[in-house]
Order: sequence, then structure tokens, then C-alpha cells
Amino acid sequence: MTGAERTDFSTGRGEPDRGRRLEGKVAIVTGGATGIGRSTVERFAREGARVLVNGLPDDPVEEVANAIGDAGIAYAADLTDESNAESCVARAISVFGRVDILINNAGAMPDEGLLEHVGTDCFEQILGANVRTAFLTTRAALRHLRESRGVILFSGSESGVNGKPGHPVYAGTKGWLHAFARSLALAEAAHGVRANCVCPGPVATGLVEEAGGLQRARESARERVPLQRMADPDDIAGLFAYLASDEASYVTGALVLIDGGESIAKGSAEGRTDTRSAGVCRV
Repeated sequence: MTGAERTDFSTGRGEPDRGRRLEGKVAIVTGGATGIGRSTVERFAREGARVLVNGLPDDPVEEVANAIGDAGIAYAADLTDESNAESCVARAISVFGRVDILINNAGAMPDEGLLEHVGTDCFEQILGANVRTAFLTTRAALRHLRESRGVILFSGSESGVNGKPGHPVYAGTKGWLHAFARSLALAEAAHGVRANCVCPGPVATGLVEEAGGLQRARESARERVPLQRMADPDDIAGLFAYLASDEASYVTGALVLIDGGESIAKGSAEGRTDTRSAGVCRV
């Protein structure tokens, strides 16, 4: 290994050393105890940030926060509750004194199928996890982000751009996040606050593996994704780190697709005929 590379100990892969781009920054990562969120917490800590890790009470929130040492604090709570969202931000301020980065990553993608089979309970669950948490947490953090001239990032999805057969409500909530991010980018630019949306395609996460669908999802990705693989959570975390850093100081209002080329390869036939769940987890 040359001096221009370092080892990423979470993956064992060598990658260029870009330094600690987030040194001195404070981040809140919702949905930060699993999957993409956990990888983002670990990446931010390596890049010098201090991180409040949020997750549901049953998630390994304390474990993830403890793993990054003094750089991490845990806040286990359901952020669909307005008081919890406000307390989450208040906790970061009380411990770290500031908030520079908000990663709205919390979300849910339950099986839906055809719209006529989607119950109102399922609809409310998806709306709460994907839309309400982002709205409440962003609203609670906004004045602090104005003070720090910070950045708001969202976990969108390529399905929010292209639609997703079998997941109409999920795709709709991601489209809402895309519009929300762009609206915030316009409204908050005068305050020096940037807002962007990361839009993943298929990602290999624990949720897929636990459901027994990871192998099927990988095979599907090889067939339909030009790069012939699913993303790793670390791929998405790397994009979050760039967009949160000063290197992206002129990037706002962007919907950044990170889908291996899936969007440009999609044909209309898939959208018309495939109403099955692909077994792929997007957040």
C-alpha cells in the first residue's frame, strides 16, 4: 500500500486518503444503527465528525455509538413522535454544542404489492417513517443548521425518480423527499444551508439478508444493473461524506443517483409488467 492510500478497516479495502474532511463537524444520522445509516456513522467518524446516532429502541443504537468512542452519542427513539424529534436535536446541541450536518436516513420499505391491496396501516407506516421523520427532524434542526451554515441530506431513491412497481407508496414518499430537499435548497440558500438528496438503487443490507432475499437480489442486480452488482452500504456512505464536506460547497438542490446505471438502463416494459417485490432494500 502506498502513502496515498489507507485501509478502510470496516471493509478491508484500500481507498485514497482524502484526509479528515469532516473534522470539527457535528452530524445527526437518523436510522443510523443499521445498513446505510450505520456505514454512514462509521464513515463520518473516520472523517473526523462527531455523530449523534439515532435509531429505533430495538436497534443497536448504543452499540454503534460506542463503537466510534467519544465521537458518538446514542439517541434511541421513534422520530415520528414530534417531541422525540425535537429532543434528538436538543441532545446533540447539549452534548456537542452545534449541529452541522443532518442525515435524514430513517425509513421503511414493507411489502406493498398492488395498490388495491395496500392497507391504510401500511400506508401510514411508510408515510410516518419516510416523510414524517424527515419533516419533524429537519424542522427541529433548521435554526441550528442556519447558525452553522450546515447541510441537510436525505436518503432518497432511484424509485422516487423512476417509480417502483409493487411499491407505489414507498416510491411516492421518496419522490416527496426529493421535492422537499430541492425546496429547502431554494429556501435556505440565503442562510448558507445546502440540501441534497442521495438516490440509491439496489443496496445489499442486512434487511435483505435477514429476509433470505440477498442472493436473489444480487442475481437480479447482475441482470438489470449495468455495473452488474448491488451497492454496498459503504458506497452510499462515501457519497454522503462527500456531500456533507466542504468539497461539495457549491452543490445544493441535487438529486444524486447512485444506482450503478440502473436508471438509464430501465425500459418501460419492466415498469408495466413486473409488480413483484424484487427483494431489494432501499432506504
